[in-house]
Amino acid sequence: MIKPYRSLLVLAAGALFAVSAQAQQFINVLTGGTSGVYYPLGVSLTQIYGKALPSAKSTVQSTKASAENLNLLQAGRGEIAFTLGDALSDAWKGDEEAGFKTPLNKLRGVAAIYSNYIHLVASADSGIKTLADLKGKRVAVGAPKSGTELNTRAILKGAGMSYKDLGKVEYLPFGESVELMKNRQLDATLISAGLGVAAVRDLSTAVKIVIVPITPDVIGKIGDAAYQPAAIPAGTYEGQGGEVATVAIQNFLATHEGVPADTVYAMTKAMYDNLDLMAAAHAAAKAIRKENGPKGMPLPLHPGAEKYYREAGLIK
Repeated sequence: MIKPYRSLLVLAAGALFAVSAQAQQFINVLTGGTSGVYYPLGVSLTQIYGKALPSAKSTVQSTKASAENLNLLQAGRGEIAFTLGDALSDAWKGDEEAGFKTPLNKLRGVAAIYSNYIHLVASADSGIKTLADLKGKRVAVGAPKSGTELNTRAILKGAGMSYKDLGKVEYLPFGESVELMKNRQLDATLISAGLGVAAVRDLSTAVKIVIVPITPDVIGKIGDAAYQPAAIPAGTYEGQGGEVATVAIQNFLATHEGVPADTVYAMTKAMYDNLDLMAAAHAAAKAIRKENGPKGMPLPLHPGAEKYYREAGLIK
């Protein structure tokens, strides 16, 4: 008589464990380097999700940004990620040169958020004032296969140049490249980030810098609609006297098909309901608009995000 009773207890405990495991959700937010914009915005998202999805355990992960984030999503090792639009498009198509050997067909879109601005920053002592002046110089081009590094390749291509024209190429994230510039071990670095990025602010207060213009004629020769003419407003950084022409590239939040629709719906709604908290984490989030969320998506929307935009009347 005892054995059947014990069996029932084991079955009941197993059922309770299964319900508990099912109820517990994990949301890993994939970002970028800690000195960039993705990371503080990712931290704010984990805080927002923690309140909006009380059954979820939210974590933030610092990564090498776009390409790594998208490969991690494809492998199911994250639930939502920040990425540049060109990297997202390359991942969906499977552009091997951009770091995607096969199409990442599990990816799904969540939202278009804010634009990255290409900051081509040189030390004033380097004498660099134009893209052509980078020839023979020591330049940090971004972490390997990161969104920044892909941007660097494209911009040099638009200027009729390649890494072979540079004196020395360093594959470094923002923080490390800035430290080398402070120590005069680098002449220039390219940083793809939202306006007011901490790495450039930090550098501009430590040494005299020049933000090198990237002109519309160069952008036109890149041959990618993701690259749009823009400007870094005067006074954005210490010692920056006037407006500087540059490139803007749309950032996106992406997820994968394995994340439940109700979870993605809740994450999408929670973000738009708490944009003030994201803006407090970084000023770049002030540019996030709900009405722009489904626009320009280079891959299908996740059903959860699609449901949100339909309810908001933003897509039919």
